[in-house]
Amino acid sequence: MRAAAEVDPAAARPRIHFTPQANWMNDPNGLIFHDGLYHLYFQYNPLGADHGNMSWGHATSADLVSWREHPVALLFDEHEQVFSGSMVSDAGNTSGLGTAEHPPLVAVYTSARRDGLQAQSLAVSLDGGYTWEKYAGNPVLDRGSADFRDPKVFRYAGADDAYWVMVAVEAAERRVLFYRSDDLLSWTYLSDYGPAGAVGGVWECPDLFPLPYVSGAGSAAGVRWVLLVSLYPGGVAGGSATQYVVGEFDGIRFVPDVAHPCVDADAAELDGLDWVDLGPDCYAGVTFAGLPTGQRTLIAWMSNWDYAKRVPTSPWRGAMTMARRLALRCVEGRARLVSTPVLGREAGVLEGVPAGGSVDDVLPEAARIDLEVDGAAMAEVRLGDAERCVVVTVSGAERFVRVDRRRAVFEDVSDAQGVQRAALPAGAVQRVTIVVDNGSVEVFAGEGLVAVTALTSLPPAPGLHLTATGAVRLGVAELGDSGLRGAGLGGSGS
Repeated sequence: MRAAAEVDPAAARPRIHFTPQANWMNDPNGLIFHDGLYHLYFQYNPLGADHGNMSWGHATSADLVSWREHPVALLFDEHEQVFSGSMVSDAGNTSGLGTAEHPPLVAVYTSARRDGLQAQSLAVSLDGGYTWEKYAGNPVLDRGSADFRDPKVFRYAGADDAYWVMVAVEAAERRVLFYRSDDLLSWTYLSDYGPAGAVGGVWECPDLFPLPYVSGAGSAAGVRWVLLVSLYPGGVAGGSATQYVVGEFDGIRFVPDVAHPCVDADAAELDGLDWVDLGPDCYAGVTFAGLPTGQRTLIAWMSNWDYAKRVPTSPWRGAMTMARRLALRCVEGRARLVSTPVLGREAGVLEGVPAGGSVDDVLPEAARIDLEVDGAAMAEVRLGDAERCVVVTVSGAERFVRVDRRRAVFEDVSDAQGVQRAALPAGAVQRVTIVVDNGSVEVFAGEGLVAVTALTSLPPAPGLHLTATGAVRLGVAELGDSGLRGAGLGGSGS
């Protein structure tokens, strides 16, 4: 057994979650897979560790685990801050902003103007996403609104036509708006969706994408569309969170499979809605452009607006979740979103834990813990020590997973933000993966149906104590091979 490291947790940089070298970071922006690399742009303050001066930072990865940070891509100026948005590869040069030989990457972002209004603007890159020029004709879509933001643009191919679709929000009205363009420059209104579902806060960071749907019998059942909408406050665990709706999109309007009425932020019905993650620290999640439909991949900001500005890290503040592959599966007769973390390696060897027995060890700084809990068994995993710990409980008999971080937070949080309990689908065995890194725990259960993400104040390389009742199997694997992995420390430049 290795000795636990004596390191100040506030100074321990995550090893497998992206963080910038320094300064404030929040929403992921402009996610795209292009020329063999995953490009992650993100809301960034180039001048300090507090929210402000919003610009787009930039990092790239070949595997979604090890990241290299680059110079700021889109910088705020005297006219605007550069708020959230998305990116497309204009392969056909429909915009005329590149050439047939050198088609452009086009970033679509929200101009947060000095007059308090928000509108949608463009920037263009002709070198694969490393240097950018703002479009001289900005903004390209202006509603004269103070809350019109977060455009997600994608190419829609209908039976007779193909065109660009923009999905954006009127945040305070809790509405998602859909627009069409042939050239990314001129936009025509199509329809809107909402208010519906969780409406206890403003709506932000929408995304809309198709996913193959697997029926209850395990056979392919066509394609459904998934609409993501983040909101703050009013999340299922308190503060900020991301809900999703499954339905049909015909190129004009989105129609949900199950219509949810508007639900007040304090109502118990929040638990009955569909959430990308049931934890407190997974917000503004969006997916990568440029990947096949069956490889839809999401990254989210790993924090919560209730306390994001007070997270005690230095010289950076803000981290991203692990990337997650998304799929749809039939659960109790309807399509539900499932996610699988992209970790860079498979599970460790699973070994049985004697019934009524226990396991004690010290984890590496970044670890993957895999559990198999038989239907009549229970496992309790304590990460840390008796005084400062996160406890993950898995019950096969009662079919639930519970994550309790109340003794490993950096300041007071509500019980809802300190403890999450989720029901698990029926199964002879419950399989759970716990991803532990400096400053966070991510739990995946129910064959991907349940995800719980939570920031923690655990020390690096925390202790692991497992107690088992009934048949339980455990595997532990180290993640990451150097302090540079996922830490944004790979240097600058293209």
